[in-house]
Amino acid sequence: MTAGNDFDLEAAEPTLFSALLTPHRSLNRTGFLLVMGAISVASFAAGIACLMIGAWPVLGFLGLDVLAIYVAFKINYRSARAYEEILVTPSELRLRRVSHRGHVMEFAFNPLWVQLDQVIDEEFGVERLFLVSKGRRVALANFLGPDEKASFAKALLAALAAARKGRVFSPTA
Repeated sequence: MTAGNDFDLEAAEPTLFSALLTPHRSLNRTGFLLVMGAISVASFAAGIACLMIGAWPVLGFLGLDVLAIYVAFKINYRSARAYEEILVTPSELRLRRVSHRGHVMEFAFNPLWVQLDQVIDEEFGVERLFLVSKGRRVALANFLGPDEKASFAKALLAALAAARKGRVFSPTA
């Protein structure tokens, strides 16, 4: 075989569906600074008032409260580094899950055999999503809300249906 006859499988395989799922954080950096500033000013003012009436240890405890709130926000923002990538091609469904610490777990499924299992609550909507194939059951999209999970499930089911139809081979393209 010559170099001109090589067949690149990656280039020949179209992407039917691709999604990057990340946890939602409603407070951006500016909002965080404003909230921490307001908490700091309120705690400092209350601490100074307590200091003036002779309850000086309260000032230190209010400072510890501000520190605890800051640490809680930082832990929350660190957990937002987690994400999931889902890629569907005609021959493979690949789920790549990266934790907030950077640990990577990858799962590969055959889109012809994988099923999307949904746990639906009458009141809240879609609560959980699972990919099921060959006795394996893998949860996905855990940090999405019920409406987002329903929309994601609909798009993923459409991609799996397209993968089951098979490739459309066009010799002119």
